[in-house]
Amino acid sequence: MTLTADQTVESLRAAGEPTRLRVLSLLAGEELSVMELSRILDQSQPRVSRHLKLMADAGLIERFPDGARVFYRLSSDPLARRLIDTVLDVLDASAHEADDRRLEEVRRDREAAAGAYFERIAPQWDRIRSLYVCETAVEAAILRAAGEGPFERVVDLGTGSGRMLTLLGRKARMAIGLDLSQNMLNIARANVARAGLAKVELRHGDIFSTRLPEKSADLVLVHQVLHYLADPAAAVAEASRLVMPGGRLLIVDFAPHELEHLREEHQHRRLGFSDEEMRRWLSEAGLTPSAPIILPPDTEGLTVAIWTAERREAAAASAA
Repeated sequence: MTLTADQTVESLRAAGEPTRLRVLSLLAGEELSVMELSRILDQSQPRVSRHLKLMADAGLIERFPDGARVFYRLSSDPLARRLIDTVLDVLDASAHEADDRRLEEVRRDREAAAGAYFERIAPQWDRIRSLYVCETAVEAAILRAAGEGPFERVVDLGTGSGRMLTLLGRKARMAIGLDLSQNMLNIARANVARAGLAKVELRHGDIFSTRLPEKSADLVLVHQVLHYLADPAAAVAEASRLVMPGGRLLIVDFAPHELEHLREEHQHRRLGFSDEEMRRWLSEAGLTPSAPIILPPDTEGLTVAIWTAERREAAAASAA
């Protein structure tokens, strides 16, 4: 499949302006909000929004509202991405060094706010989670979704207090938990020891770059982590990379909601995820998703969704 001459000209015209090239270069790294782009580009939000609308209309970028904020990312269309990659490849990388520095400032501020939050609430983490929805029901559903086991290797990304490890660790011959917060890891170590689990390794690690071997785990967990991240799709891709043939990825997070105060009070970056969005990310990562388990709250609150996806066995995949 290819673009027509008119489509190509329209796309190039939409990209062919210095600010828009800067935006494409920035979005090639991660999805960003209008406010963040305005800060990095040192331009007003209305001006930035006009550039974004032109590129969205041309199919170069995608717009998605999330509560009161609007985020942008590069188009997921393969032809549009090919065109964007070609344009960015011929640009002088040094031309956008100032933008890269300001992007790093945005990332540092974002990470500092999230880090301070996690360090502050680490001792109360499980209590804060329980405010959202009944944890007993969620954990029972997680156990059903994970399956009977036993598992050769369980990997818990963003392990927090280690609750998923203590919940599933007895079914695993070996388990690994990764987290960026040393305070969280210390709490997880105490909880794992208290549970009497010996074959559990806790590491300081990045969910975007775990440095774990490809296709090395038969159960990978991402529990209540994605809504904090700047690029949840990249985290799903990295988690999927770890799933071995016949293995399973289990993601627990919130369905879309409008509780905007969670951004400021608890550093939530995304206000939940739709099933369509999650299924697309899982499929693009080479996994086969199943229907989600939906757990609405007993009263007012947040709905929890559990998404599972499997990597088909090589023989089964070829037969299909």
